[in-house]
Amino acid sequence: MNIALIPARGGSKRVPGKNIKNFAGRPIIAWSIAAARESGLFKRIIVSTDSEEIAAVAIKYGAEVPFMRPNEIADDFATTAAVIRHAQEWLRKSRQGPDFICCLYATAPFVNAHNLRQSFKILINSKADTVFPVTTYPFPILRSLTINKEGRLVMLWPEHELSRSNDLPEAYHDAGQFYWLNSKTFAKSEQLYGSNSVPLIIPRWQAQDIDTKEDWTMAELLFEALNRKQ
Repeated sequence: MNIALIPARGGSKRVPGKNIKNFAGRPIIAWSIAAARESGLFKRIIVSTDSEEIAAVAIKYGAEVPFMRPNEIADDFATTAAVIRHAQEWLRKSRQGPDFICCLYATAPFVNAHNLRQSFKILINSKADTVFPVTTYPFPILRSLTINKEGRLVMLWPEHELSRSNDLPEAYHDAGQFYWLNSKTFAKSEQLYGSNSVPLIIPRWQAQDIDTKEDWTMAELLFEALNRKQ
């Protein structure tokens, strides 16, 4: 049995009300719920929240909220792993323990059913503990700069000052959309990813992590531009 778990606490500070804020005509969490439903992979789509308002929106768009998240894992320091662990324990007590869990973020409007299905296929075929989408950095990270205490720019890896970009290894970052997890191995490790993780590589335009108002604006502009082309 597969479960989609969407963490969506109510206390977002940088973008107030972020998880149900309108994005391209519907609450942003609705896009994640729609992708999960369209994928056809999940017996249950559960939203973990401490907010009655978020719960009502989630139910309206096709998810369920069978429990409310306790306060101790609903503050600024709550980790995704803790939220998954809580849901996993609730399901176990209800004798509905899943084989696989997909932790799908509420603010991931570029997530789609195809990528959910592809990554699940990778998880099964590779026998990985975790599969999640990654994308490339737009510039070689080994040519990164930092600002020192004197306010001067310095290279983090000065040995690569003269290296050609083509000669440097490709680097990837988490796309911030979802994690497919083997429920049994997560229960033991409580890690979102480790040595037995496999990537689903996606294009950069699909990886729009939304943490700030600027992120939100950029994501909306890109979303609108892509839909105009269709």
